[in-house]
Amino acid sequence: MLVKVKSIALNGIDTIEVDVEVNISLRGLPYFDIVGLPDKSVDESKHRVKTAFQNLEISFPDKRITVNLAPADIHKEGSFYDLPIATGILCASFGVQLPPKSLVFGEVSLDGTIRHTKGALLLAIYAKENGYKNVFIPCSCVREASAITGINIYGVRNIEHLLKHLSGVEKIQKNLKPYLEAKPKEVVPEVDFEDVIGQHQVKRALQICAAGGHNIIMIGPPGAGKTMLAKALVSILPPLSNEEAIEVTKIYSSIGKIPPNGSLITQRPFRAPHHTTSYAGIIGGGSTPTPGEITLSHRGILFMDEFSEFSRDVLESLRQPMEDGRVTISRSRSSATFPAKFILVASSNPCPCGFHGHPNKKCTCTPKRIQNYQRKLSGPIMDRIDLHINVLPVNRNLLYLKNAKDKNELSSNQVLKKVIKARDIQNQRFKNYNIFFNTEMNNSLVKKFCSLNTEGSRLLNKAVSKFNLSTRAYYKITKVARTIADIEGFKDIKNSHLAEAIVYRTKIP
Repeated sequence: MLVKVKSIALNGIDTIEVDVEVNISLRGLPYFDIVGLPDKSVDESKHRVKTAFQNLEISFPDKRITVNLAPADIHKEGSFYDLPIATGILCASFGVQLPPKSLVFGEVSLDGTIRHTKGALLLAIYAKENGYKNVFIPCSCVREASAITGINIYGVRNIEHLLKHLSGVEKIQKNLKPYLEAKPKEVVPEVDFEDVIGQHQVKRALQICAAGGHNIIMIGPPGAGKTMLAKALVSILPPLSNEEAIEVTKIYSSIGKIPPNGSLITQRPFRAPHHTTSYAGIIGGGSTPTPGEITLSHRGILFMDEFSEFSRDVLESLRQPMEDGRVTISRSRSSATFPAKFILVASSNPCPCGFHGHPNKKCTCTPKRIQNYQRKLSGPIMDRIDLHINVLPVNRNLLYLKNAKDKNELSSNQVLKKVIKARDIQNQRFKNYNIFFNTEMNNSLVKKFCSLNTEGSRLLNKAVSKFNLSTRAYYKITKVARTIADIEGFKDIKNSHLAEAIVYRTKIP
């Protein structure tokens, strides 16, 4: 008897439909075989499924069983084919049937329980987009999959539980509504803006960075507060919108980073890889393409401390993802495209000893060493960073004060309100363009939403000529000026907004 059960295969964050064809033959010696280009984890399914049947005391057919994963020319990997295979055997052995338009997905333990499995959200998205009405997944994945509405989600405890449901003995309670926490978890920031002494110009630049999604680099001596400022940036980032949350959760679901009974990721990612991280660790790679740090920081922050200490290959490989917002990793067997719309926050010392330009300490580096050190950051990389800011040491007198906090200093919550207001303006502006931030505007949108008056055009052209800026820098300055105008609540870009944006491109030679 032949039974077909629908499931999926994962290729990065993309999904491909797979027919799990289970054939139980009355002829031939008892045998259990899986074909269709399975890898080791899929081939081991036969042992897990057979042992689970035995431990649950469910009759396992002592016949020739052949499982084909079609299409057979696509490489299959992962343990989530266990439940589809077990379902096919149940249907063929006991004469039960799955409801029409159903997808099955999950790993089976030796005791028959269905384990938490990566990719549940991707399965639910595929079901919704392709007209499937039912999905059968592990109970611990229900909250994750329920972010996608309009489909029946059945949480399966074990194989016996599924058999009783298909037989009509004990129906599985289906889930139709998205899981919502009664009270969202309050995230306490590690560093509040008002905890940072001084550094008003840098904090202003970080506010612009958060409001418009702009890349930023901070260059200054050790101990000036660059790392602390980067951590403070997290506290002024608004939560992910529902569309952004699904984008981010898809990535983490595909690599199994959603915990059992987890749901949508609502806080923006903050990734801080060490400067010794490999090319594959940053960009992604492996024999089967997996996402790297630039993808794991999608819609969030990629903080690269000691930016100049990263290998040149890693730094240069950032160029295309920063421009395109995605990265394609190709291998001999497959290729996968991952999203990579992150905010780059970089920090670096100005020279090997770190004290070039320090007001009180003397730099011990030769001009040649300083030049070679600064050359590690190539022109194309620096040109893709919107905000360039020098971070100088804090005035010692502020440190000696009993209460170093300035009473006029804004807290993270106060700055966050301004950032959210600016982002609301952008969401309204780009509601028909499938983008979220000013930094995502292409040149045609810049011309449409960032018009300059005659004096402003003259000012920008003069700056481009004087500082020998590129065409990319011209448009980036305009986008930053648009963000500053949004923060200040102006519909049109003023000359003061443009002048401030120009300063952020000329602070670091």
